Amino acid sequence: MTTRDSVPRRSTVRRLPIVAITVYGVALLAWAAILCGWLPMAGGEMGMEMSAPGVPEAMALDHGFSGIALYLLMWGTMMIAMMYPSSVPLFRLYHGTLQNASSVGRALRLGALLGTYTLVWTLTGVVALAVNAAVPIAPLAADHGPLLFGGVLVLLGAYQLSPYKYRCLDYCRSPFGFLLTYHRPGIVGAARMGWAFSRFCVGCCWALFALMVVAGSMNVLWMAVIALVLSLERTVPWGPQLARAVGVVAAVGGIVLLGFALV
Repeated sequence: MTTRDSVPRRSTVRRLPIVAITVYGVALLAWAAILCGWLPMAGGEMGMEMSAPGVPEAMALDHGFSGIALYLLMWGTMMIAMMYPSSVPLFRLYHGTLQNASSVGRALRLGALLGTYTLVWTLTGVVALAVNAAVPIAPLAADHGPLLFGGVLVLLGAYQLSPYKYRCLDYCRSPFGFLLTYHRPGIVGAARMGWAFSRFCVGCCWALFALMVVAGSMNVLWMAVIALVLSLERTVPWGPQLARAVGVVAAVGGIVLLGFALV
């Protein structure tokens, strides 16, 4: 191979979206771990009973510290599978600002951003456990399913139409605007950026995940639907309109369910 032939090849390699490929690959592995049942779980393997509302949380709480740890491992894997793909634009754009850093420096900074983002999303699983400890979801869903599901749908609809939802969604949809405001130098700065970005992501999506917990936090069908909705909200030009449409449909559906439940 001549020198002239090798230069374009090296340039092509440098232009490959390595960050995007890596992040999508990690998300794909997370989906595989969930679908193939690779994750250890308190109380046994994932089956129909584990996809029922409140069952994974109840099993985790029944097994003490080890159950909670395994639940958070499962929840963190779910968050990677569901949240990483729609966050790729920010990860790529941030990596592009690190061209003057060494390869090790870029890896450490990107790792700090990703690690903090993943940690925050993993710890949101504590909220699901705390809610279930205060109000056990499994018996409530069994005895008053339409009332529970309808109430959460109304909550989702109200939040989807609230101004705070769109403030958070704006930052999630505009990685360039986020970096202009929150970019910080160094590894600690990258971790702080991961904390800030994860706050906006949680603020944007928490009501959708509340619906997922009530529907069954290990129900793969609900996971896929919610992952698709939140990804479209954050990435396509008509994302805000979709968010409003989801809010209206959820609110109307919730009111109808509550009406049937209270009759």
